[in-house]
Amino acid sequence: MPAPTPRTPSTASEGPMSYAIFQLARAHRARAAAMLREMDLHPGQELLLMHLLDRDGQTQSELLESVGLDHSTVSKSLRRMQDAGLLIREPAAHDRRVMVVRLTDKGRALREPLAAMWQALEETSARNLSAQQAETFVRIAYAITDAMNRRDVAAEESE
Repeated sequence: MPAPTPRTPSTASEGPMSYAIFQLARAHRARAAAMLREMDLHPGQELLLMHLLDRDGQTQSELLESVGLDHSTVSKSLRRMQDAGLLIREPAAHDRRVMVVRLTDKGRALREPLAAMWQALEETSARNLSAQQAETFVRIAYAITDAMNRRDVAAEESE
């Protein structure tokens, strides 16, 4: 395991894996944000676009569930994306209170640029890893995610 750098807080030695995850997430998000800025997108908007590219015409509630973000964040992102001409929001035919989100031609045109951005981000992320290490990392990352999302862990921590 690599030794902490001089900039690593000493208390982080109590959770070296957690600190490494924090540093990884921060670096990955910064690189992705820079790439998204070149496409005139904000972080998180690409996830909404990807879900709509897979299944256009979802309700805002369905998108909320898909991306796992809170209502205000998704609503703000959708408003910005609508203002940018990437999508439209309209009341559902079955219930005028329900908003359906549909991509515009401009939004659909981002499929290939998004895929290329995601691939470039993947290549940068895995640059120093073998194919086997990258595959192992993905498996471990999902195992950690599952552990963090388990309901009984949250219950144990609140006791």
